[in-house]
Amino acid sequence: MVDRLQALLTHFSVSARTFQLGPLCGVNTLDGDAPSGQLHLIREGAVKVWHGQTLAFAINEPSLLFYPRPMAHRFVTDPKRGADFMCAHITFEGGTAAPLANALPPAVCFPLAELPDSLPALELLFAEAGALNCGRQAVLDRLFEVVLIQLLRHMMENGSARIGLLAGLSHPRLKRAIVAMHEAPERNWRVEELAAVAGMSRSVFSNLFHDTVGEPPASYLQRWRLGLVQKWLKQGLPLRLIAEEAGYGSESSLSRAFKSQCGLSPRDWLKSENARADTAA
Repeated sequence: MVDRLQALLTHFSVSARTFQLGPLCGVNTLDGDAPSGQLHLIREGAVKVWHGQTLAFAINEPSLLFYPRPMAHRFVTDPKRGADFMCAHITFEGGTAAPLANALPPAVCFPLAELPDSLPALELLFAEAGALNCGRQAVLDRLFEVVLIQLLRHMMENGSARIGLLAGLSHPRLKRAIVAMHEAPERNWRVEELAAVAGMSRSVFSNLFHDTVGEPPASYLQRWRLGLVQKWLKQGLPLRLIAEEAGYGSESSLSRAFKSQCGLSPRDWLKSENARADTAA
């Protein structure tokens, strides 16, 4: 069986930090300035979710609401009865280079009844929230991460995404080629080889990949590699090793591809990122 999430989560792990346990009454706003997304569980109560002046969701049953990237949103609940929330900040390793964060829509909402495979984890999460056990914060954070991974599974299985990475991973044949690229970015993949992995002809594979994922296979592979390069640059790996691990023949080849995609050389990009991080701190 092809594991569609293993390489993604190995290279770009996800972490949760619980920040809300209990009722929210009236109007509550998250301004979207934090560098993380949010995962909200509405256990009970009616909630209207606003994006600016647009009513995005009217929630009237226990539901999961996920923002994979920073985005301002506002909750409106009954000012007296409120609604029962559990919330966590969600951070993908790699930041803006994280493929999963970029592949998801701006906001995702599902009734909990539509997530039966998540019910055991949700029951543990709710039980832990109501207890005062040692290590509660750490347990809640890990359980939020489990629920998020199960949400990603659900979205792939039910075809929630029409186009993009998740749509490709939902396809019974395309997923084989995508996982192959994820697992071996250093390999000099040719379209013919990827088509063979998917069990398709070159032309059919290329057209289907473009229509489903939204870009040609070579373009996707390039973005996957450069996302890894950005992560490894931040980790302080030498450029020579990064070029080898990412499938570039030399540092100069990597630098040309990086500058073409990002507008800066790897070293200049890293200086810019470090300066931005220092300013934010």
